[in-house]
Amino acid sequence: MSIHVTIIGAGLGGLTLARVLHVHGIRSTVYEAETSPTARAQGGLLDIRDYNGQPALRDAGLYDEFRALILEGRQATRVLSPEAEVLLDLPDDGTGTNPEVPRGELRQMLLDSLPAGTVRWGRKVTGVRGLGGGRHEVAFADGTTVGSELLVGADGAWSRVRPLLSGATPEYTGVSFVETHLLDADTRHPESAKLVCDGSTMILAPGKGVLTHRERGGNLHTWVMLLRPRDWFDGIDFSDSAAALAHIAHEFDDWAPRLTALVADGDTAPVPRQIHALPAEHRWDRTPGVTLLGDAAHLTAPNGEGANLALYDGAELGKAIAAHPGDVEAALTAYEREMFPRSAAAALEGVDLREMLGKDTPHHLISLFTE
Repeated sequence: MSIHVTIIGAGLGGLTLARVLHVHGIRSTVYEAETSPTARAQGGLLDIRDYNGQPALRDAGLYDEFRALILEGRQATRVLSPEAEVLLDLPDDGTGTNPEVPRGELRQMLLDSLPAGTVRWGRKVTGVRGLGGGRHEVAFADGTTVGSELLVGADGAWSRVRPLLSGATPEYTGVSFVETHLLDADTRHPESAKLVCDGSTMILAPGKGVLTHRERGGNLHTWVMLLRPRDWFDGIDFSDSAAALAHIAHEFDDWAPRLTALVADGDTAPVPRQIHALPAEHRWDRTPGVTLLGDAAHLTAPNGEGANLALYDGAELGKAIAAHPGDVEAALTAYEREMFPRSAAAALEGVDLREMLGKDTPHHLISLFTE
């Protein structure tokens, strides 16, 4: 097939698209702003779901490689009270269908599956413009440009490609995360490690919470969740890690000290992450030669679906392009027709973050788990 696909963004969705295209003998190039695969940390564990993420990896011909990345036992869930009382303890009994894998390892698996030179690193997009006839020109910060006959924005929340299709911009949800790690916790932080189950442990109270995953090597990956306005975080100097951690930990002074230590004793610089979302029904009119996938298309607050949807979008778009040789518009029409309702439904899945930190927490969440 003579078409060449230009993909902006080497996240999970863009790489899955490139891989599925490769499986079908279709050429693509992925342009990524990061300078290398290890330019930044790639996040924590992902539960790869049996109805979207796993089928996408099967379509990519990588299911066995994916299975080799699974961290056994990590589907366990524990909910604690702010007094460190166990409110819910669901062990991983081996029957779960959403195994956990490290995001960075999953991304590297996808990178390793692509022909050398498919991903062009250090290519930060500064603008995209239409050339007519479904063609576009992508401009990069290094002064170079590239033309496309089929352009895919897989470039996340602040997509440079999205403005070609939609005027929508992500809005702050009112919730922010602060991310940190306790390294080699069984040895260095034994009291904290005893609190955390093999999988995900949550402590929730109105307006605030802590979520901790147990990762490889006994590391604890912690996200503090705070229902606060953006300017509250502007008053914290995150360049001073110790002071920032102390400031955040102060919000949990009324919790058991063993729980507060999950925040205060962080071994890595705290990273603030303001949570934004696009409208749940975000869509656009068919525009020749360009489309979006993953967060660029349907950014939502974290609910377990985002990475899985990106994988699925990438696989479905790749299959649509392969199924319509020589007809880009038919391929994009077929893909978007299924993607729009799928992403809108997924935006309503799981627990809303504001609800998770609402006045009925954690009892509402526990009822969802027990049901």
